[in-house]
Amino acid sequence: MKLFVPGRLCLFGEHTDWAGHYRTMNADIARGAAIVTGIEQGIYAEVEKSSIFELYSTAPEISEQWQDFSCRMDDAELKRIAKSGSFFCYCAGVASYMLEWYKVGGVRIRITAMTLPMKSGLSSSAAICVLVARAFNLLYNLNLNTLGEMNIAYVGELRTSSRCGRLDQACAFGVKPNLMTFDGDEIEVRSLNVKKHLYWVFADLCAEKDTIRILSDLNKAYPFATTDAERAEHDALGNDNLEIVDRAIKCMAEGNAEELGRLMTEAEKLFDAKVAPMSPALWAPKLHSVLKDPNIQPLVWGGKGVGSHGDGSVQFLARSEEAQQQLVQYLNEHGMKAYTLTLKPVHTVRRAIIPVAGFGTRLYPATRALKKDFFPIPCPDGMVRPVILILLEELIQSGIEEICLVLGSEEERQQYSDFFERPLSDEHLRKLNPEAQEYENHILDIGKRLHYVYQREKRGFGHAVYQAAQFAGNEPVLLLLGDTLYCSDSNKPCALQMVEEYERCNSLMVSIHPIPLAEVSRYGIMHGVWEDNARTLLNVSAMVEKPKASYAEEYLGVRNKDGEKEYYSVFGQYILTPEVFSQLHEDIMQKEIDGDHVTEIELTSALEAVRKRSGMVGVRLKGRMYDMGNPQALVTAIKEFSK
Repeated sequence: MKLFVPGRLCLFGEHTDWAGHYRTMNADIARGAAIVTGIEQGIYAEVEKSSIFELYSTAPEISEQWQDFSCRMDDAELKRIAKSGSFFCYCAGVASYMLEWYKVGGVRIRITAMTLPMKSGLSSSAAICVLVARAFNLLYNLNLNTLGEMNIAYVGELRTSSRCGRLDQACAFGVKPNLMTFDGDEIEVRSLNVKKHLYWVFADLCAEKDTIRILSDLNKAYPFATTDAERAEHDALGNDNLEIVDRAIKCMAEGNAEELGRLMTEAEKLFDAKVAPMSPALWAPKLHSVLKDPNIQPLVWGGKGVGSHGDGSVQFLARSEEAQQQLVQYLNEHGMKAYTLTLKPVHTVRRAIIPVAGFGTRLYPATRALKKDFFPIPCPDGMVRPVILILLEELIQSGIEEICLVLGSEEERQQYSDFFERPLSDEHLRKLNPEAQEYENHILDIGKRLHYVYQREKRGFGHAVYQAAQFAGNEPVLLLLGDTLYCSDSNKPCALQMVEEYERCNSLMVSIHPIPLAEVSRYGIMHGVWEDNARTLLNVSAMVEKPKASYAEEYLGVRNKDGEKEYYSVFGQYILTPEVFSQLHEDIMQKEIDGDHVTEIELTSALEAVRKRSGMVGVRLKGRMYDMGNPQALVTAIKEFSK
C-alpha cells in the first residue's frame, strides 16, 4: 500500500492550540483557532504487514542520516525507544500506542521519498507520526477516521520528549486549508474554500531558534493572567486572533489575495506587540530583516513568521505565480531554503448527467406511450410537472449550467425536443394564465442548457454514464438518477448540498441515507467512519453490493450518536471525478480485449476501484428520495412528493 503524508504550514493562529487547551482550567480564555494547510512537500512510503516494527528507506534525500530500524512489537521496548530521543523515537511512540490500545501486529514501512525539510517549523515529526498511525489503521482495518489518526499521532508524539502542539498533526488532512478550533480538550476541523489561486512561499531562515524556551516562556501566562503583559498575550492568542482568522477565512473565500496579504502583516505586528515581549527567545532579527527586505516587497502582498516564530521560518503571499518563482529564487540565493505552496480553488461543479436510456419495463404498458421520466407528478405549488423537469429545475437551482441526458437512441430525442425546444402554439399559449405563460419561457430556457448523448448498447449503468465522458471533460460532474425524485428538508436543494460538500472535500462523493437492516440485500451498502461530529460525512472504507443481512449486521454497520448500528445505501446522487471516467474507460477497453461484448459495465465497480486509490466520501443529505421505477414506488412518490 502506498501512502503520502505532507508537512503542514500554519497560515494564521500559531500557539492558539495549546492556549485554547487551557479553557479546561479557565473558562474566560477564548477558544483557539488556526488556519492550517498541508503543503506540497511530504513523506512518501510503501507499507505492509510484518511480524515486527520495521522502517527502511530508499529515499535519497535522507540517505546520509538514515539507518534502517527494527524492533519487536513489545510495549516496553517501544516505549523505551520513544523516550530515547533517537531518530525513530516518534515512530516508536505511535507504534506503542497502537499496540497498547488496538493489539495490532507489526508493520514494515519503506520510505521512498522525503521532500519535506526537517526542523523548519513544517512538522516533519508530526508527518511521520501520522504516517505510522495511518499505516496501522489501513493495514489492520481499524476504521479510524482522519481525526482519529491525527489524535493518535499526537498522543504518540507526546510519548517522546517532544511537546508538539495540537495543530501539528493537521498534515493528516492533506494538501488543503482547514480551520482548526481548540476548545479545551475538544478539537474541530473544517475544510475551507479558496476562490482563486493563492501563491504562497515559505522558507527556512537557516538561523537559530529555541522552541522549547519559547513555549516555556509563553505558557507562564496561563491559565490565569496576573499582569498587563500576560493579559495582552491572552488577548493576542484569544479574541484578537479569532477576529483575524474570521477575516482571513472571508478573504480566502472571496479570493481577495491583496487583503489577505495585509492581514498576514497585521497578524505579525500583533504578535510582535503582544506576544514576543513575553520571551527573549522571540527576538528574531533575521525574520524581521527578511520581512522588511525592499527587494521582496514588490513581489508580495504580505508576510509573517511560521510556527512558534523566532528565527525559524518565514512565509509570504506572492502577488502572482511569476512573483512566487522570483521570490523562491531570491531567497535561495540569499542562503535560505525556499519552497512554494499554491492553494487552488476546487472546481465548482458546473455540469450534470442524467441517464434516461432505460425501457421502464416495470411500468409497462404505460411506458409504451410515455417514457417514465415524463410521468406527471403533482407538486406542492399546485403545478403538475414531468419527472425530468423536476430534476432539471433542482439542478439549475443548485448552480448547474449544463446538463447531459443519456438517451437510448436518436429516436427518443424528439420527445425532449418537443417539450424543451418547441414553443407552444399561439392558441395554446393564450389559453394559459399569465403565470403559466411566463413559466413557458422558463421551460424553453432550460432547453438551451441541454446536451444529448446515446447509449446504443444496453450494457449497464456504468456504460450509460460513460457515454457522457466527453461532455464531462476534465471536471467534476454531478450525476442524478432519471427515475428518482429528491425532496430537501432544508432551504437548499439536495444537489446544492452535494456541490457545497464537494467544494469542501474535493473528493469523489456519493450521497447516502440509512435503510432498515431487512432491506440491505436490495441495495449497495457503504461502510466507513464518520469524519465530522454531525455525522454527515462518511469516509467510505467498503462498498458491498446487495449483501445478506447477516453479513451486513456483522461487518457493515455504522454507529450513530447513540452507538446503534445503521446501514447506509446510495441516496441517488453522485459527484464523479475525472478519475471515474478514466476507470470506466479501462473497464470497457478490458472487455474489448477479452472479446466480451455482453457483460454489463457497472458504475459501482469503477467507484470501488477509484475509492481504493483515492478515497470516497459519503454525504448524508438533509432530504428524502423517492424511487419511482416500479408501480408501488410510483404511487408512494406521487402521494408524498405532492406534500
